[in-house]
Amino acid sequence: MTVSQMRRRNVPQRYILPLQHRPTLTDRNPMQQHCFFTRPLPVIDLSSLDNPLLRSRLVGQVSLACKEFGFFQVINHGIPVSLTKDALDVAQEFFDLPNETKMRLASDNVCKPVRYGTSLNHVKDKVQYWRDFIKHYSQPISTWIDSWPSDPPTYKQKMGKYTKAINDLHKKLMGLVFESLGLKPDYLKKEVEQGSQVTAVNYYPSCPEPSLALGLPPHTDYGLLTILLQNQQGLQIMDKTGNWQSVPVIKGGLVVQLGDHMEVLSNGRYRGVVHRAVLNSEKNRISIANIQSLSMDTKVGPASELVDKRYPVMYEEASFGGFLKFISGNNIREEKYIDTLRKQKSIR
Repeated sequence: MTVSQMRRRNVPQRYILPLQHRPTLTDRNPMQQHCFFTRPLPVIDLSSLDNPLLRSRLVGQVSLACKEFGFFQVINHGIPVSLTKDALDVAQEFFDLPNETKMRLASDNVCKPVRYGTSLNHVKDKVQYWRDFIKHYSQPISTWIDSWPSDPPTYKQKMGKYTKAINDLHKKLMGLVFESLGLKPDYLKKEVEQGSQVTAVNYYPSCPEPSLALGLPPHTDYGLLTILLQNQQGLQIMDKTGNWQSVPVIKGGLVVQLGDHMEVLSNGRYRGVVHRAVLNSEKNRISIANIQSLSMDTKVGPASELVDKRYPVMYEEASFGGFLKFISGNNIREEKYIDTLRKQKSIR
């Protein structure tokens, strides 16, 4: 049974986390507890992206955000509000469909190009997570769009325009991130242009007891960047001190998170950000996460320019496809793919 099917007066036992894994033990709103705002979260204005005189300042801001948080938000990124609104609206329309319609897309196979599901991996999860989702491959869009949901009727059109815009933004952001590492902005240009994009459309219904459950457990994404749109607050990131910080919803803003692939490529200079999804008792939440990386079978290792005496090769090469195979047989709460790739601890 998916979360959206349930009548939610209480949290069923299968969703209740052990005490040590709960987002908070005392307050009914996890977003107001155990989140210590030690530093403002970075917001980067991209309006000067194409101005060569101001680009170096942007690169510096990206460098600081990646080093300190593995995360930033962007504004004035060039994607019209109409596209983000359409994407969120059609996502809501999908989750409002009759359950039998959505279940036609249900699958336990994490490698399937289009699949509807609940929790994280409901077959293997010892505790279920308060989330329903539709995931699909989105790049190259001409290859995958015909396999996307046909209901709602406008899903392909609206989500297609949005994911294409995100993919274009990703290319620009990768140039900034590469520059911030001392690489050329067109580093791996062809590989990035031919890369993969996995779209995860997540639905987190309101939860009667949000202090007992999570929408998603603490984890890192396996990709270069994840670009996320959210309509309600619920994303939390872990900062360097081990404290959780809630990510505010900024009008017109998009969340950018570094993934494990970026940690490997940067040879440990940057880290994938640990994050989780918390719940609230009043509002449903939708997020659309586009996980961007190279093609599924392209292996990524540390950039040779970032290997030196202080930073010898610290990671094995790995592909996005290898990650999918790993998570199909492992509990990411107990074992992380990035840990299997580390050769030694990085020097900080």
